[in-house]
Amino acid sequence: MKNFPNAFVIIIAAVMFAWVLTYVVPQGSYERFTDPDTGITSVVSDSYQETEGKHLSAFEVMLTIPKGIADRANIIVLILLLGGCFYVIEKTGALSQGLNKLVKVLKGREVLSLFAVTLLFTAAGASIGMQEEVIAMMPVLIIFGKSMGFNIYTTVYMSYGSTVLGSAFSPSNPFGVIIAQQEAGVSLLSGSIFRLVVTGIAFLIWMLYLVRYNAKHQTEKMEASDTQEKMSLSSKIILTLLCLTFVVVLYGLLKLDWGFIEMSASFFVLGIVSGLLGKLGINGTGEAYIDGFKEMIFAAIIIGLANSISMVLQEGMIIDSIVYGLFGPLQYVSASLSGVLMMVAHVILHIPIPSYSGQAILTMPILVPLSDLIGISRQTCVLAYQYGAITADMFVPTNGALMAILAVSGIPYNKWLQFAWKPTALLLLLGALAIVVSVFTGYV
Repeated sequence: MKNFPNAFVIIIAAVMFAWVLTYVVPQGSYERFTDPDTGITSVVSDSYQETEGKHLSAFEVMLTIPKGIADRANIIVLILLLGGCFYVIEKTGALSQGLNKLVKVLKGREVLSLFAVTLLFTAAGASIGMQEEVIAMMPVLIIFGKSMGFNIYTTVYMSYGSTVLGSAFSPSNPFGVIIAQQEAGVSLLSGSIFRLVVTGIAFLIWMLYLVRYNAKHQTEKMEASDTQEKMSLSSKIILTLLCLTFVVVLYGLLKLDWGFIEMSASFFVLGIVSGLLGKLGINGTGEAYIDGFKEMIFAAIIIGLANSISMVLQEGMIIDSIVYGLFGPLQYVSASLSGVLMMVAHVILHIPIPSYSGQAILTMPILVPLSDLIGISRQTCVLAYQYGAITADMFVPTNGALMAILAVSGIPYNKWLQFAWKPTALLLLLGALAIVVSVFTGYV
């Protein structure tokens, strides 16, 4: 795995490969029309025609790199400010103190503690797409797990695994479903009731699996240290403000037509207030924010670079040709099978593109017109993306957060695969069933 290309190299290579494709794939386009009532642009079925256009020069391809990043400025700002906010909160000690408090309250109640922590991290994944933030919390989580008699696999799955579950099946993950819905041209947070039902079923399956696994693999309990830091008043206030911010952001998205800018401002204010309450001081809060930016900048740039791939395909006039080529095989299978195959394709594609936000930006311009042509709703197209791409974070070796957590936990990657494939397969099967239901019910 040490010689495996990193995400930056992979995306740049994909940009170059996309450029080569513009000389290989015939140029063409579909006719499009815009619904005056909804403002949604759709393709006209059977309107594809090959065309002759200008091929991109090497310099024009290089221009798509800064253009792709600049075009995703709102999303990049959200990622940086949200990441900075959580880094500040972690620096105050509020997250660690909250977890230590949980250890004391739930000590001796293994199943209840497993449920509580799993629910907490599932909610974090569903609301903000938490993954990388778990890395800094792993030392505390390992201590918590040992005090409850959990083996290391149970500890990683109830924390990191639960964030993946929440992110994949979330109705409101800003880095997943909201970006995909924006790219698909559907209302933000629309179709949430169906997603919530599937989320509940996924969480139930997840909990049953973890409880059953933990019952068979209990380890000797380690006595927790009596010197654990008590939760301070400032930490209680910070964690309360964190919960309130989630409520405010969700209300803004649902009722006030908020977008990424408003979300970014909310978490920026939360980070500043948390730093001051946590006695980091003005300079300390600023330095913590800067450190948080450093942690998130790579993920932010990857999103922009992934957008550059789409730009090359668009400016090279071959995106519609790719859609036309994909439509040929799918027209011979049912709509429900097509939806499931989309999900499987997203799982495979997530190996070279570990940023699921970047994957949404790259694939939605291709798969949304395709779904229009084969009779799958755009909401179902988004489901196929989120259930496939984000669930793949359970095992893809190009996911930096997963690999870092395995390193901290001392779990070899091959051993993780042996453990992870069964519950991951269960979640993908549930996703496939949800897609079939959405096709038959006309989910929009």
